[in-house]
Amino acid sequence: MPSQDPCSKPELMHPDEAIKKLLEQVNTISDTEVVTLNHALGRVLAEDLKSQLDLPPFDNSAMDGYAFRFGDLETFNGVLTLKGQSFAGHPFKGQLAAGDCVRIMTGAPIPAGLDTVQMQEETRAEGDQIHIKAPRATGEHVRRRGEELKAGDTVLCSGVRIRAAELGVLATVGISQIRVYRTLKVAFFSTGDELMPVGSELAPGQIYDSNRYSIRGLLEKSGFEWLDLGVIPDNPEAIRQAFREAASRADVVLTSGGVSVGEADFTKQILSEEGQITFWKLAIKPGKPFACGRIGKALFCGLPGNPVSSMVTFQKLVWPMLRKMQGMPQRPPLLVEATLASAIRRQPGRVEYQRGILTREDKGLMVRTTGGQGSGMLTSMSLANCFIHLPQFQGSLEAGETILVEPFDSILD
Repeated sequence: MPSQDPCSKPELMHPDEAIKKLLEQVNTISDTEVVTLNHALGRVLAEDLKSQLDLPPFDNSAMDGYAFRFGDLETFNGVLTLKGQSFAGHPFKGQLAAGDCVRIMTGAPIPAGLDTVQMQEETRAEGDQIHIKAPRATGEHVRRRGEELKAGDTVLCSGVRIRAAELGVLATVGISQIRVYRTLKVAFFSTGDELMPVGSELAPGQIYDSNRYSIRGLLEKSGFEWLDLGVIPDNPEAIRQAFREAASRADVVLTSGGVSVGEADFTKQILSEEGQITFWKLAIKPGKPFACGRIGKALFCGLPGNPVSSMVTFQKLVWPMLRKMQGMPQRPPLLVEATLASAIRRQPGRVEYQRGILTREDKGLMVRTTGGQGSGMLTSMSLANCFIHLPQFQGSLEAGETILVEPFDSILD
């Protein structure tokens, strides 16, 4: 477990404090629109929704079998007379007397006066005489009207993101259109003279620009609109114009690179001239050079240039902020305990998110690192399925120790 030095006063901001500051400076967007269910997948509800009907809307069978009065089993020694059938969409419409039963299919309405269903496997038919093994109690295998929802009950709350299950729920209770928040728009660009488009020839000292592809993937998986402004050279005026264009067209501006302390890292300089900086530099690894502020009406987040740092800071810092702006509630990450499969050597000082591979083995959950943890080693993110959480003042760890890991969510998976 981590051992914290109470006298330590780190110069860098803890990521928990950074998240708090990020969330304090943003509000949920106010613009909403009405969409039909066919266009609702991935959208975020902007209102509470109430059911228009009971669910289920009538008593129905949970099994294929026979419907009957529970009390008739004892009176007629478990042998009842078949009088008809009830199928889904085609209910039984006849009259029933004592000792009668009805063949029934799953989802079909329970005929009036009957109260119990026995599954087909527990019955035996001899012509119209049905031998029924008594179930445990009255009402067995019957779904009662309104047992899931009553008309007027809240079905979904504002802030819920519509997935496949929510689409089905809304259709089930007869809601054909919903009010949702406008989709957040995020503009992004990379900075650096060394960055070249994929497919071009590399000159000495040049590399392919991978960060924009990762950022675009993260934004698409998150369900946001995106605007890719490409690669901006390390030129103050070019960066200034990119900032102005991005801020005029988007709610949030993301950059990759240019927030370090190098002589050609102009992003922070231009931001301070065109907008304002909230904070810069965090006690996080990978990802220390992370800048945040505003430019025009847009929020700005400057991600580090190293590929892994860019993805980690998006997931741990930018994603919670975007969730709030889009109207979704905050959700703490899922953390599980796992046994470390091999030693980790590290110096305390920063909260670290090492890329790990989580597996279930005979002894329980085991986690191992993906190998090298350099912030430029993007293959470590491709191999990983979790983050290994290492607190700020945690030193080295030995194999066999218990640690906390965070399985990747749907955004990274």
